[in-house]
Amino acid sequence: MSATSFAALKKSSKSSLRDLVTAAEKVTARDELNTNENIWKPEVDKAGNGYSVIRFLPAAPGEELPWVKVYNHGFQGPGGWWIDECRTTIGEKCPVCEHNSMLWNSGVESNKDIVRKQKRRLNYYSNVLVVSDKANPQNEGQVFLYRYGAKIFEKMQNAMQPQFEDEDPMNPFDFWEGANFKLKIRRYEGYQNYDLSEFDKSSVVSDDDARIEEIWNSQHPLSKFLDVSEFKSYEEQKTRLNRVLGLDGGPELNEVAPAPQPRVAAAKEEDSVPWSNDDEEDDDSLSFFKKLAEED
Repeated sequence: MSATSFAALKKSSKSSLRDLVTAAEKVTARDELNTNENIWKPEVDKAGNGYSVIRFLPAAPGEELPWVKVYNHGFQGPGGWWIDECRTTIGEKCPVCEHNSMLWNSGVESNKDIVRKQKRRLNYYSNVLVVSDKANPQNEGQVFLYRYGAKIFEKMQNAMQPQFEDEDPMNPFDFWEGANFKLKIRRYEGYQNYDLSEFDKSSVVSDDDARIEEIWNSQHPLSKFLDVSEFKSYEEQKTRLNRVLGLDGGPELNEVAPAPQPRVAAAKEEDSVPWSNDDEEDDDSLSFFKKLAEED
């Protein structure tokens, strides 16, 4: 249930953990790229290491959950780059996913490598209060959107549903009984690794309720990430995808082509690549395509 007043938010603080656990379980079971200036990104040094402290915030006024789950595709084909939202984010069919399903089922093993490069990428967005950002101290005390991956979301789930009996459940999004999140980033095997990141001890965001209410009202709406009008239509995406893959004038994406040969170039791992996963590679996407293969 979304809170519409600060008083209601404070009153429901203790009961909201149960609702978040249920929602997180649904995310796990179910399965934009965004250059918005309101999105905060932790800074790393030349070695790829970084340290910041943030506080995940509860659902913004009028919204149900303190996170939103989105999918994207980013890869390079003969006809250029494809960088766009995946329509499965809003529960609708996606031409890239359909094409990947066709390749996965083609019987050609090398096509599975193409699918791995074109797979949908999972990200989450939440509102955060920046507690410590030594590289950019002007951000401290400000509310931003933060994009993160499955690794950090898993840490949230572990906080809400600890696996060991000596640990107490904690709502990481709670103003009063949540905890700061120590973001520890290191470069490992070419990827940014978040394994060492952890929640601090439970603490109140501020002793001043007026300040907490100010923070709550400063949050950015997450609903825009699920606004259907922000997504290109299926037909628009399908036409552009055919061009990116060099399939103009070829078979339609929903036709079953016998053993199609690889047509897509892998995204090069260099600074010129305009999009890449900040988080480690996850198995969520491949599980999705395997499920599609089993359904056919």
